Amino acid sequence: MQEAGFDFTVRSIPVKETYPKPLPVDSVAEYLARKKADAHRPVKPGEVVLTADTVVILDEEILGKPTDEREAREMLHRLSGRTHKVITGVALLHHQKEKSFSETTHVTFKVLLDKEINDYVKNYRPLDKAGSYGIQEWLGLIGVESIAGSYFNVVGLPVHRVYRELFDF
Repeated sequence: MQEAGFDFTVRSIPVKETYPKPLPVDSVAEYLARKKADAHRPVKPGEVVLTADTVVILDEEILGKPTDEREAREMLHRLSGRTHKVITGVALLHHQKEKSFSETTHVTFKVLLDKEINDYVKNYRPLDKAGSYGIQEWLGLIGVESIAGSYFNVVGLPVHRVYRELFDF
């Protein structure tokens, strides 16, 4: 955001990333972004709160953050040689108005070798990443065959869309 010309302060309020089970998977990221924004209420006049959440979806199932290295390897094996969706939900909150939206990117991985998956999990420790990977890290460099949509959305924030939405906001 700084490189896009915005001055901002980072504030973090812990929010449980839970959602109603009947919610369609394509709506979860936006729901969680709104939930995170709600934790910042009330908003001071002149202030805009921006919150976001990113989910990885394969076969209409959300692949969250892995609980351990075994689960991280399993997720990466499932993503190997396949295309999945990355959806980032964003919420904007002002003392007089609010808006939310989501952005979707399709990511295709090459067939990943066991050694590549094991080395990545061991050396990059992707336990804090939805789907067990960061596209900006080694696995993204060697494993992503193609993306349809915003690269920065996969990193975690569709900056191009946020920039436009903030001006419209």
